[in-house]
Amino acid sequence: MTKIHARWGWCALVLMAGMNVAHGKPLAMVGPWEIHSVDPASNGVFFTRMQVAETLVEVDSQGNLQPGLASQWSHSEDGLQWRFTLRPGARFHDGSEVSAEQVAFALQQAWRKPGVMTSAPIASIEAHEGALLVTLTGPFAPLAAVLAHPSTQILAKGAYDAKGEVTQVIGSGPYRITRLQQPQRVETERFDGWQGPQPAISQVSYLTVGRAESRTLMAESGQADIAWGLDPVSIRRLQQAPRVSIVSVTLPRTIQLKLNGADPLLKDPAVRRALSLAIDRRGMAAALLRDPEMAATQLFPPTLGEWHQPGLTPLAYDVKAAQAALAAAGWLLGADGVLHKGEERFALTLRTFPDRPELPLLATALQAQWKAVGVDLKVAVGNSSEIPAGHQDGSLQLGLYARNYVLVPDPLVTLLGDLAPAGADWGVMNWQSPAMEQTLARLGKETLPAGEAAALRRDIATTLQQELPLLPIAWYRQSAAVSRELKGFELDPQERSYRLDKLTWSAQ
Repeated sequence: MTKIHARWGWCALVLMAGMNVAHGKPLAMVGPWEIHSVDPASNGVFFTRMQVAETLVEVDSQGNLQPGLASQWSHSEDGLQWRFTLRPGARFHDGSEVSAEQVAFALQQAWRKPGVMTSAPIASIEAHEGALLVTLTGPFAPLAAVLAHPSTQILAKGAYDAKGEVTQVIGSGPYRITRLQQPQRVETERFDGWQGPQPAISQVSYLTVGRAESRTLMAESGQADIAWGLDPVSIRRLQQAPRVSIVSVTLPRTIQLKLNGADPLLKDPAVRRALSLAIDRRGMAAALLRDPEMAATQLFPPTLGEWHQPGLTPLAYDVKAAQAALAAAGWLLGADGVLHKGEERFALTLRTFPDRPELPLLATALQAQWKAVGVDLKVAVGNSSEIPAGHQDGSLQLGLYARNYVLVPDPLVTLLGDLAPAGADWGVMNWQSPAMEQTLARLGKETLPAGEAAALRRDIATTLQQELPLLPIAWYRQSAAVSRELKGFELDPQERSYRLDKLTWSAQ
């Protein structure tokens, strides 16, 4: 077996556990995200961010894999069998042991549902001599990264009903749930059975607040200690507020436009390129995001490291070139100011949602910019679930959303799903590239020399830049308003954790 990683020393952490003395004041957070489910398959990221649940594998700020509930892992020489040794002494919030049998059960439930685990060629998941064994039908290098995805979080037996469905979240993290009112509120408290340093803040609450203006007022007044999901106007206002500071970090996330490649108006790559030419990304980033550097010149942002391609010809803004390309594709401007091809009007509907407050603003800007080249764009602002629903029933034409490419630490795993021939809810729709499919498969199955792997990633980025099944709009900078009474706050660039266990009040 080839050793991959070893767990950090628990003895030192136990000695540190008594260093932070609890402070009575609870921590109040507000954000735009609803708690729509307790199922890890659909909402697992919320409970890992709240540090209620853990995954086998963790990730540091640079995206490197670290031990989580697994203290170490290894695989056979042929890459077909992986062994995960569990952290000794770990317990769930109900007091039960984090056993290999329960870990296997939890992962089996995740495996049987649509999700990231289906990207791995898994043959079996089982407990063996106190460890977890995962057997594959073929080599799959990023398996450990897959088991860092929030949907693979490990819950206690009591979290499941007789059918294997999750009915409550009983995790093993430093905080446990004391109250859950879906879809708006969750309250947690420090878990005394946590093996690491005890968090200084003993109680935390999260409240869903839909309007960015309301979240801003709550941060200003001190009703909220941390406010998430701020729009640019709120950020500028809060920068002048004496109670709070603004903390920001650039994320490996892209605001992108999903196109239905089977739609008669969108199936021609030349038309998709014309629509891209009609987008003033820098103007939108400057005016709406107040951050011109976030204008997306390609799908993969610089924060994605080896996937970002500095040598790629950047996506440009050129209205005349867009008009010429549309005319060459047979689209002529009618008396109503809209493009026509025979009896067909160039009319599209874009779906988006307000969970991230900048999305409706960007959609409205797109509407105005495309009107200048004769495209009649209707903007429909609804729930985030309407984009996956439209993908599934085929009714979606365009969807605007922000895509996190490192929910699995290795972006390849996300891309294997997003760029699959069948498409994906948050990926391509009715667009295929057999050559890209083969390239992605090689990256997943083979351990390639660095230069060869880099060339394959460059090929993928180039194809996406030419075909544009997804139109990148902007890269992403996350901001939060934080009470000046809080110490130790930092944003996780991987968006995996709120790092609540690192926080203290200034009085401590």
